[in-house]
Amino acid sequence: MKTDRDLARQLASIERRGYPAYKSLRGSYDMGGFTLSIDHVQGDPFAAPSQLSVVVPARTAGFPRPLFDAPHRKVALEDVLIRRFAQAASRVSFKVGGSGKSGLLATSRPGPEVLARSACEVSRDGLITLRFEAGLPAHGRTVDARACERMLLDLVPRCVDEALVCDDRALAVAQRAVDLADDQQAVRDELGRLGLVAFVADGSVLPRATGVSAKPLKGARPFASPASMRVTIDLPHRGPTSGMGIARGITLIVGGGYHGKSTLLRALQDGVYNHVAGDGRELVITDATAVKLRAEDGRPVHDADISLFIGDLPDGRDTHRFSTEDASGSTSQAAGVIEALEAGARALLVDEDTSATNFMVRDALMEAVVSGEHEPITPFVERVRDLWEQAGVSCVIVAGSSGAFFSVADAVIQMDRYEAHDITERVRRVCADLQAPQTPRAVGFALPQRERRVRIFGIKPQVRGGRRGSDARIKVRVRGLDEFSVGGGSVDVRLVEQLVDEEQTSALAQCVRCAAARGLLDGAHTAGDIVATLYAMIDERGWSAWSEHGDASCGLALPRPQELFAALNRWRATG
Repeated sequence: MKTDRDLARQLASIERRGYPAYKSLRGSYDMGGFTLSIDHVQGDPFAAPSQLSVVVPARTAGFPRPLFDAPHRKVALEDVLIRRFAQAASRVSFKVGGSGKSGLLATSRPGPEVLARSACEVSRDGLITLRFEAGLPAHGRTVDARACERMLLDLVPRCVDEALVCDDRALAVAQRAVDLADDQQAVRDELGRLGLVAFVADGSVLPRATGVSAKPLKGARPFASPASMRVTIDLPHRGPTSGMGIARGITLIVGGGYHGKSTLLRALQDGVYNHVAGDGRELVITDATAVKLRAEDGRPVHDADISLFIGDLPDGRDTHRFSTEDASGSTSQAAGVIEALEAGARALLVDEDTSATNFMVRDALMEAVVSGEHEPITPFVERVRDLWEQAGVSCVIVAGSSGAFFSVADAVIQMDRYEAHDITERVRRVCADLQAPQTPRAVGFALPQRERRVRIFGIKPQVRGGRRGSDARIKVRVRGLDEFSVGGGSVDVRLVEQLVDEEQTSALAQCVRCAAARGLLDGAHTAGDIVATLYAMIDERGWSAWSEHGDASCGLALPRPQELFAALNRWRATG
């Protein structure tokens, strides 16, 4: 392997040459305590930054094995290392100047969620691989070798020493993060034993600073569980911890406008992920398979069996194999339920405000005016009990205007000025006093039995120089949290609400590209087979399994299988 001296000599030899001369640096260099790899070099200083990585041996890094000897601990430690390296890099980024992105040093910058990311991997023996971006310095489009030498031989080693080598401070930060991950994992393990969909610890801060901020609201009222719903879980580090346990079954969240109903539901939908200390929702833990449902007018639906909710359409279309490029609100939500079940959801989260009214309920007066024989939609309220009792799927529903769900709910939580109250018994008394009619159950409950196969059109390699083979490339573009495209098709994910990080969207795009490249989208494989294959690949080979050129780079975060199902189900061919 070449050394840091070789790198310095190579840099000197390309001083003031054209920017493409930087490509001669590709390779690995022994920097003494770690290895620096220059994996991909940008085409010019204004292009996307170069991709680099450092590999720090376990004996140099020195983080104790108990910090990464279980999957949840490993992810927590990796998250700490990414954040530390990002902070160190931000202090020296652009210390050397130049054109375009010259001098940039950066890696992933995580939000409050703790996600597995391609930016860092800790191996079983404690070896650390940290991937980052660098803007190799230039004046105009001419190599600035002296500035690059300072960046690669001085600033990068400084970041490695500050972020990836264990000292007392790093050990304390990592230990706190791993201890929290232990506690979070303990709650997740207890959900099943206690028969809970979710747990919201007393003292949690649920409101966010603004509608577009992930930071907790300063001065917000800490959450307190109703006494009747309080459970106590003995955590390995925090000890006995009390909070509200939402039991499996059907839970209704009600209350006036702006009293915290949707805030609680949002915390629950984000509770499928672990959060960092200080977020306020560290111990808001939800069944990891829970799916937030909503209406998505205009989304495509592919070969979905929505007959549980919609049948006998006037145009005669078969709702056992329903497809459309422009679904209505009710049809999209019906498809969303079926797709969530296909993705293994054990709990559904629904907010009346973002649902199609005619999908959720149908009152007696409407039934009297438009008889059931003329209405193809079976409302969700008439299926929700059977979803729980026959399929074992729980539901947490926010309702603010319709009382139709009262008679089918197992528990009712009222949010009053952000305080939670268990009003289940009061609701039952009121319903009895008013002789409120029982919501009927629709007949003929049967979940789809066939395994839906996925066939996606429009993904074709972009051919360079008129040749295929190694010169063919499937083009991928990602537009934040909203959309991604692969080849000649795209996926709109802006209403897939449990995607929380742009790097998850990037990972979904690479998943679809990877599946297409391996012939998994030809209609011969089920969605479950495709998802299982892709996750098995990353389990066996790490992030390189989903990388286009075999070398992993920073910029990907692991989505849940449920969001990969959602992406496959929303494919729209555009080419």
